[in-house]
Amino acid sequence: MPLSHKARRRWSLVILIFGIPVYIIAAVSVINLFERPSLLVEALVYLVLGVLWAFPLKFIFRGVGQADPNEAGPDN
Repeated sequence: MPLSHKARRRWSLVILIFGIPVYIIAAVSVINLFERPSLLVEALVYLVLGVLWAFPLKFIFRGVGQADPNEAGPDN
């Protein structure tokens, strides 16, 4: 069942407010488990993890900034 535009907007807000900080804490904790790698390796890991979270959630964020396509506009 596809999510409505309103539900996608709400879920995107929840993800940005609560999910991303939890993901950041988890990423930093994983890096801290290992001995301090070189700065280049650490930056590469953070870069990959910073992009990786978005791929599974792409369908939620798609079109959220646009007006609701099902809502009647002023011209209708």
